[in-house]
Amino acid sequence: MIIKSVQLINFRNHSHYKLECEDETSLILGENGCGKTSVLEAIYIVTRGKSFRATDSEILKRETEFYRIELEYLNGEKIITTYDGKTKLFHILDKKSKRLPKHHKYPVVLFLPSDLNLISHSPGRRREYFDRIFSQFNETYATNLQKYEKALKQRNELLKNDYLKKEALFSWNMLLAKYGTSLYNFRKSYIKEFNEKLTKTYRSIAENKDTIDIFYKTEVEDITEEKYLKKLEENFEKDSYLGHTSFGIHRDDYIFNFNQKPADGSASRGETRSIILALKFIEADLILAKTNLKPLILLDDVFSELDPVRRKCLIKNFKHNQVIITSVESVKD
Repeated sequence: MIIKSVQLINFRNHSHYKLECEDETSLILGENGCGKTSVLEAIYIVTRGKSFRATDSEILKRETEFYRIELEYLNGEKIITTYDGKTKLFHILDKKSKRLPKHHKYPVVLFLPSDLNLISHSPGRRREYFDRIFSQFNETYATNLQKYEKALKQRNELLKNDYLKKEALFSWNMLLAKYGTSLYNFRKSYIKEFNEKLTKTYRSIAENKDTIDIFYKTEVEDITEEKYLKKLEENFEKDSYLGHTSFGIHRDDYIFNFNQKPADGSASRGETRSIILALKFIEADLILAKTNLKPLILLDDVFSELDPVRRKCLIKNFKHNQVIITSVESVKD
C-alpha cells in the first residue's frame, strides 16, 4: 500500500498540517523542534494503531479538545483517527472502532536516532524494540504480549497487599505461564532468524570479516507452562517482599556480540551504526517474507547521524519501498 497523503489537526504542535507523499521517497525538511517527528508519529498511529512514544493525552495539542489524523492511500482507501480527550476512534468507511482492525494494519520499519544507541540502552528498551518488531511479524505475538502485560500488572498490584494469600495469585500465575511460554518460544525462533542473516548483512555494509550475533538472554530457558507456573509459585515469598514479579519473560534481554565479545564496549561507533543498519534491513526483509507486504519505511532524522557511505547504503537498500524521511538538511543520493 502506498500512502498518498496524511493530514493532521491539533496533533502535537500542529494546528493543521498536510503532507502529500511521493510514491517512493518523501522528505520533510525543518529545524529541530518544528514537529517533523510528529508527522511520522501520526502515520505510525494510523498504520499500526498506537504511538511509538506517547499517550493520546500527551499528543493532543494544548488548549484543544480533539486531534484528528486522516490518512489516504493511493488506492483511495482512507483511515481517520480521532481523539476527543477521552476516547480514540478509528473511522474506516462507515465503521468506527476503538482499535485499529488487524486487516487494516500495515507494517512499518521505524528508524529513530535513539535506535543507534540500542546496543548500549537498557534491557527494557531493547525488549520494547524487539517486541515492536515481532508484533508486526505475527498478530498472535502482539495479542499474547498484551495479555501477558495485563496479567503482570494485575499480579504486581496484588503483591503490594500486605495480607495477600498465595491462592489469590493462582489465576494470574496461570496466565503468565501460558502467555510467557508462548512469547518465549516466539522470541527464540525470531532471534534465530535474525542471527541467520546478521553477519552476512553486516558484512555487506561494513565490507569486512567481522561476525555479529544476538544472544537472547532469558531466565526461562527451555521452559514449559508447568515449570513456569511452578517457578512463580516458588517465588511467592520473595515477590511479596519485593512487591513485584521477579521471574518471567518481562526480564529478558538481547545482548549484541561483536566477534564473540559484547558489542557494547568492543564495537566502535561506526561498527555499531553498521550493526543497527543491518538490523533494520533484516527487519524489512523478514516483514516482507512473513506478511508478503513491503513495509513503509519511516526515517526520523537519522541521516545526520550517518556518514555518506552508510547513508548511501540505507537509500540503496530501501529503494523498492515507500520511504518518508525527516531531516534538517537536504538528503542527496
